[in-house]
Amino acid sequence: MENIFFNDSDDLIDIRYDNVFKAVFTRSNPASKGALSRLIYALIGRSVSVEAITANEPPIDNIRDRQIRYDISCRTENGELVNVEMSLNPAPYELSRLEFYAGKLFTGQDIRGADYNYDDLKEAFQIAILASGLFFPDDNFFHVFEYYDLTNCVTLNSKSRIITLELSKLDKVIEKPTELMSNKEYWAVFFRYLTDKSKRQKINEIMAKEEGIKMASEVLMTISKDEIERARLLSELKYELDMQSLRVTAQREGRAEGRAEGKAEGRKEGREEGHEEGRAKGREEALQETARKMKDMGLSTEQIREATGLTSDRIDPRQDG
Repeated sequence: MENIFFNDSDDLIDIRYDNVFKAVFTRSNPASKGALSRLIYALIGRSVSVEAITANEPPIDNIRDRQIRYDISCRTENGELVNVEMSLNPAPYELSRLEFYAGKLFTGQDIRGADYNYDDLKEAFQIAILASGLFFPDDNFFHVFEYYDLTNCVTLNSKSRIITLELSKLDKVIEKPTELMSNKEYWAVFFRYLTDKSKRQKINEIMAKEEGIKMASEVLMTISKDEIERARLLSELKYELDMQSLRVTAQREGRAEGRAEGKAEGRKEGREEGHEEGRAKGREEALQETARKMKDMGLSTEQIREATGLTSDRIDPRQDG
């Protein structure tokens, strides 16, 4: 592969956006597949070759489905199952979500049949690249979790792993000489500092040492220079952020209206029982008003139900008729 080099003038799309991350690592060309194989190798600690990538791109109008899926689901040549996600703004419940999907990934294997038993289950790796936030109290940016007896310090040597990279913990790593960095440090620095032009020389040094990052950069440069592809990715990002903003705004308005209605009803009743009843009634009316606003914004009943907690018939009473 020819040398790849980023100039200060190169306007690169941020690879930490999940749709850009997918576009770089899931294309059906040698550079994209090679980059994904090298990334997984750096994180699980052994050489793998990605054999198949599961179709994992929900329709653009299905924002809820997009949120619950992982960016990349793939299988290696030896049958290991790997989920990889770039999470730009991880939710507070991210760790529980990781555990949930790690379980589904492992138990989703089919070992039915007379010739199979539990030993035929393949290893499963749930990988999350957390672009912001702090999730663990130590200074280490890289963690690998498995089933472990805390009392007796014995591992189950299980076949499922959860792997996390916290990109917010790289302030010391970026200062290390490139030749002293590990492969996982190369990738972490690449993801966090790619669009930071003050760190571009460091990125170029890393690309010269890690073939997988060079491959990923080749694909990213192609995307960044392709006006149609760039516009499509940015349009998807705008849609996702717009929908997220609408949901958050509606939820905040609902909470504010609920508090106001509750206080008014509570004062009117004058008794503790009336106060509680008034607050509950106010919250219910505010949630239904929020649901109406969200419906006017074009959100689906399922999205509204998830955001407000209301049942479908309470979101739209006309459904009963």
